[in-house]
Amino acid sequence: MRLVVVSNRLPFTVSFVEGLPQFNTSSGGLSTGLASYLRQSSEKALNRPDYFWLGWPGCTVAPEHQAIVRKYGGEQFKSCPIFLPEESMERFYHGFCNKTIWPLFHYFPSLACYEEEYWQEYRKVNRIFGEEVVNALRPDDMVWVHDYHLMLLPKLIREKFPAMPIGFFLHIPFPSYEVFRLLPRAWREEIIEGLIGASLVGFHTHDYTRDFLTSVLRTAGCEHHLGRLALRDRVVKVDTFPMGVDFDRFAKAAESPDTGRRTAELREQCAGQKVVFSVDRLDYTKGLVNRLRGYELFLKNNPQWHGKVVFIISVAPSRIGVESYQAMKLELEQMVGRITGAFGTVHWTPLIYQFRNISFEEIVALYRLCDAAMITPVRDGMNLVAKEFVASRPDGKGVLILSEMAGAAKEMGEAIIINPVHVEDFARALEQALAMPEDEQIRRNQILRERLRRYDINRWADDFVQAMISTEKTEAARQARLLSGNAMAAMLRVYKSAARRSLLLDYDGTLVPLATEPKLAQPDAEVMELLSALGTAPANEVIIISGRPRSDLENWFGNLPVSLVAEHGVWLRRKGTEWRMLKAMTVEWKERVRPILQLYVDRLPGAFLEEKEFSLAWHYRRADPEQGSLRAKELLDDLAGFTRNIDVQVLEGNKVVEVRNTGVNKGTAALEWLNGGNPDFVLGIGDDWTDEDLFRALPPEAYSVRVGLANTAARYYLTTHTAVRRLLREILIHTTLPSE
Repeated sequence: MRLVVVSNRLPFTVSFVEGLPQFNTSSGGLSTGLASYLRQSSEKALNRPDYFWLGWPGCTVAPEHQAIVRKYGGEQFKSCPIFLPEESMERFYHGFCNKTIWPLFHYFPSLACYEEEYWQEYRKVNRIFGEEVVNALRPDDMVWVHDYHLMLLPKLIREKFPAMPIGFFLHIPFPSYEVFRLLPRAWREEIIEGLIGASLVGFHTHDYTRDFLTSVLRTAGCEHHLGRLALRDRVVKVDTFPMGVDFDRFAKAAESPDTGRRTAELREQCAGQKVVFSVDRLDYTKGLVNRLRGYELFLKNNPQWHGKVVFIISVAPSRIGVESYQAMKLELEQMVGRITGAFGTVHWTPLIYQFRNISFEEIVALYRLCDAAMITPVRDGMNLVAKEFVASRPDGKGVLILSEMAGAAKEMGEAIIINPVHVEDFARALEQALAMPEDEQIRRNQILRERLRRYDINRWADDFVQAMISTEKTEAARQARLLSGNAMAAMLRVYKSAARRSLLLDYDGTLVPLATEPKLAQPDAEVMELLSALGTAPANEVIIISGRPRSDLENWFGNLPVSLVAEHGVWLRRKGTEWRMLKAMTVEWKERVRPILQLYVDRLPGAFLEEKEFSLAWHYRRADPEQGSLRAKELLDDLAGFTRNIDVQVLEGNKVVEVRNTGVNKGTAALEWLNGGNPDFVLGIGDDWTDEDLFRALPPEAYSVRVGLANTAARYYLTTHTAVRRLLREILIHTTLPSE
């Protein structure tokens, strides 16, 4: 098995100097972390799968240079570049990714841009990636797609490789539905459909996982059970995997003689002063201006620290061409000038500001140097800088000041956690950090270091890959129950040789798709033709066994050669006979129950009450899915107490709660045919919890089939109503009709 990694950027970056390609190792946390995991040669890595990496090389590459880039990527990184034209990257990367998704998912909706041109380019680039990935895949591969640039990709791969393990990991926050819904409906629906094309979707924190599941429910109407989304044809697992850092790399670098020399030189330059350090790239999500305001307030409130503290703030250039970033850089520089001018003296500079990229060696030395690290983004998916700082302090000293809005805060409670928009929090945190005794610093950092050592980048990647493999095993077990291949062939052989056959078929969700209103789900010509042809065969008894009122079934199927069961078994009509009741029933209870159901109709916009002859059904398919699910639970609780002494039962179906007389269900109705007819072949198909009574009533040798994945008493499952129709067409091919 080979692990195919797909990300926007490759582990190397291409640039051109005097027309010739130059290659540099990528510096991002994902690239460096994953490259470390994939290229490990230690003994514990022997059982890891081989890998292949696809992504964009970092710039537009002319056709005459593409072969060189491919060769370098293949030889040095086991990777293949995906080449994109410059105009595509402008609208895709600088457009939709960084002007729409980035601000929106980081809770800056006022900065989000909703250009249709950007969205179409995003779709186009995802399709280009999809074609390249599909062409590179082998049948036994598994795919790991990364980050917000490629959220449509899992579905595109799934369409070509339906059974392949596909993982997706989002490295930024997933917002609450109230923010996510600011995207146009078509966009957000396609994004959700793209993401649940994966078999495993991962996030940094439980909050992001929860918000994603809420958005899936509200956008696609799919509820989860313990983080598992049961789609019609497969299960998607959604889980939390907090990303770590290459702990050993930072720890070893921090203890190296070279780092020791660098740190000593820096310490000499800052002699007699406590050092506060901050490093981030230029981005409005990082809270850089707030950080400086907090430091300014600290200096204002604590004159005793003047001359005794220096704040080194390092800002890496980012997205230089974006107007909002240029404006932020200007504001940052003005703030630096104001603080330096207000508090600095001839002998003391309170703040050292550098706007440049710093090397790995420099940053580790600064981590070792500082007395406090201030990592305070306004919103961040994880923030690996906080973890790098702790990993780089083998002495256990230094205090981490961390924003509660960073995903890392969920794991790093021993840090000083602050609100990144409250400047008073900054000032108090700095006072606490600079006054903290060394033994308390060491106590906190020892806990943090041990946790980060155990759950480093390799453990994170291992856990995700193993979870992907686990989903594949689960899916393989489910596929063994899918009514196809050998199981289908065996069933057809039994069917063809049988002298008497019973086909018990549910209607809604089984023969036709579920509709928002019952009256909208009328049978189409294909269904009528199939039922008529199957019912005409002398050996066949076709029974439509539905929860619908008998008037619907009579109007639709009364002229077909089929038997009918209405209201889950209350009414029966054998082929060519009149309707009769399975047992005598009363409806006096309706007057007592109807007001309760009507109350919940009034309490839930979109809900409605359907009245049948011997049952009442409260439907909420058109309602808000979260509110509907909550109201349904409340209604079930109310009905459980109210109907305790009434001869009725309460049944929860697919977006419906139904109250009906006890002692009647699809199982008891089915026995009317099975006990009297002694068929040689029995097929029962349904899609709802009401059909479980039918499955349990069928004999062990019967072919019971649940439509959609669920915990079920059925022997097999099919994915959708279209798969049911395909099955019935196959059965029809093996049917001997009277004319033959």
